[in-house]
Amino acid sequence: MAMIFCNTLLYSSSPFLSPLPSIRSKPSRFSKRVLTVQAQFQSMDQNDLLLRQKFMEFPYVSPTRRELMVDLMSTLEDRLHSQLLPCTLPTDVRNFKNPNGSAEASLHIRSGEKSSPVKEQNLNVLCMLVLKFQLHDSDRTRVQFCNELKHIDFVIGSWIHVKIPTGVSLNITSISAFLNSSTEAPNFVVELIQSSPTSLVLILDLPHRKDLVRHPDYLQTYYQDTALDTRRQSLLKLPEIKPYVSPSLFVRSAFSPTASMLKIDADEGERLEEILREHVSPAAKQVLEVWLERCAKEEEGEERVVGEEEKLELERRDKSFRKKSIEEDLDLQFPRMFGDEVSSRVIHAIKEAFGVL
Repeated sequence: MAMIFCNTLLYSSSPFLSPLPSIRSKPSRFSKRVLTVQAQFQSMDQNDLLLRQKFMEFPYVSPTRRELMVDLMSTLEDRLHSQLLPCTLPTDVRNFKNPNGSAEASLHIRSGEKSSPVKEQNLNVLCMLVLKFQLHDSDRTRVQFCNELKHIDFVIGSWIHVKIPTGVSLNITSISAFLNSSTEAPNFVVELIQSSPTSLVLILDLPHRKDLVRHPDYLQTYYQDTALDTRRQSLLKLPEIKPYVSPSLFVRSAFSPTASMLKIDADEGERLEEILREHVSPAAKQVLEVWLERCAKEEEGEERVVGEEEKLELERRDKSFRKKSIEEDLDLQFPRMFGDEVSSRVIHAIKEAFGVL
């Protein structure tokens, strides 16, 4: 989803596009947090570690924003460690530039470990038996095996830095986590888009994967019971924060009613940093925690069996959403930023991860 919002930011005449000095950071002062997660990757060769470290630097953004992105990505990888495979992207996809060096990006994708079809079928049968016959507490331990189903499809993180000919620098940092059809739960996305020292756009949401009108229980479970909308309402109490309306109807339809799609306009850079540190960062961490606890895993007694027909519908919807995202997003913007050769290589790798080749 990262680049969809660039259509407006790159070619708009809005005051939002004031020049942003390029921020080339020193080595991350959050290296201790990064090293904690890197302990999981001892089997990686040196080149893999360097590429991951390059991604985790988020080198062109402010320290506050960098700390937030490192913390969110590290938390995801820490908590989902047993379900995630190492990143297998080619070197020239994990970090890439355009021919003249005016655009640079880093991409980090980790696929989820797949459940075997036999195990998944057996676990679904077990769950249905437990729910149907309401087994006693002494038998409830068996249903814990239901949680062995691997819900994570993949986790993707990226940063993009582009120097626009008008003198503007565009910096996008994004983290998303996608679930597979073994669960109907929402995905997770956080994205910050900045082209001015004093303003940025925030996207923070758990995008729904089922129709909310046809499935009011889905709305109740993942959005009302979790009080997700309170984070958006709290942020909107600040005078510097206003709703952001994407010009893309597809984007607007893809996000939930509780999505924090917000534009932050501060009088000075220090105030923007304060808002990020004191308000945006806590909200993002809380939303991620909700997703990890209520979506990426199921709490005891809340196992939800997804039938075969429902799985097929989830797979069709997920595939359609991912394909449309690439068509309206990367296919349009990447060639302008990185040229045809680089874009073709990177988009192919993303399509492969998205399962839409």
